[in-house]
Amino acid sequence: MITFGPVPSRRLGKSLGINNITHPKTCSYGCVYCQVGRTVKRSSVREDFYSPELIHEKVVSHLDKLKSDDQPDYLTFVSNGEPTLDRNLGEAIRLLKKTGFPVAVITNSSLLDDSSVRDDLNEADWVSVKIDASDVETWRRINRPVDGLSLDSIFEGISLFASGYSGKLCTESMIVRAVNDNEENFRGLASIIKKTGPEKAYLSIPTRPPSDKSVSPPDTEKLNLAWQIFSEIGIEAEFLTGFEGTGTGYTGNFYEDILNITAVHPLREDALMKLLENDSTGYQVVEALIGQRLIKSVSYGGNKYYIRDYHIRS
Repeated sequence: MITFGPVPSRRLGKSLGINNITHPKTCSYGCVYCQVGRTVKRSSVREDFYSPELIHEKVVSHLDKLKSDDQPDYLTFVSNGEPTLDRNLGEAIRLLKKTGFPVAVITNSSLLDDSSVRDDLNEADWVSVKIDASDVETWRRINRPVDGLSLDSIFEGISLFASGYSGKLCTESMIVRAVNDNEENFRGLASIIKKTGPEKAYLSIPTRPPSDKSVSPPDTEKLNLAWQIFSEIGIEAEFLTGFEGTGTGYTGNFYEDILNITAVHPLREDALMKLLENDSTGYQVVEALIGQRLIKSVSYGGNKYYIRDYHIRS
């Protein structure tokens, strides 16, 4: 199946997925947390998969079957493997843009030291680059790269791409318990991502069955620490934790506002109290949310924050 969806995405709205990598799963990584399963064919060599014309044909056919209310906000390359392994990716993007819909690509970044990959991604309107680790040992543990890849070269490729890209650039970092959820890695990631200059840096946790059954999410204190470290140096960071909120502004529904905001980032106590004031609501609502294990309080830098409680325990 080449197309699927649209599926709801906080990053992209309604996203029509495009799988441009043929079966079996072909990827330059064998990430421990991958929800698609173990990598069957590990490769860092670009090759032909589906033709750009076939991808365009399948997408147009899919779009024609959708009701007007179900039309996507983005056409998104999110593959059964690494989409940039497709040497025809750029041409496929160019054809798809003729539909009038913007095109997004979610990449693991491993091939960005290749100028042809950067050229292809420059055709896209929105690109997410993955950065899970700031050092080689952690990178090998979490991403399990194919032989021949170099983390330094990947970082250089990300930098080169970011410096010349005119679309919307985001980063995504998956945080895994006891693998990359330590302060040293968070600070290393923050330094690299700051230089990349994304519009937004997303912090993810495993929410679906991973390829390695030993994988589990970090505790909420670690998530809060990561967000605080990113925010301290001016990175706009958000969580991607499986909860798709309906917004992050004041709607007049305090219960919904708190769940939506804390799903995206920690909410400092003074901001929470302001929401209570705006909604003429008492603190007992917060206590009820804590009692239902929907949010929890954590401390950082002398302040109290509230964060979604994903029932993750140390």
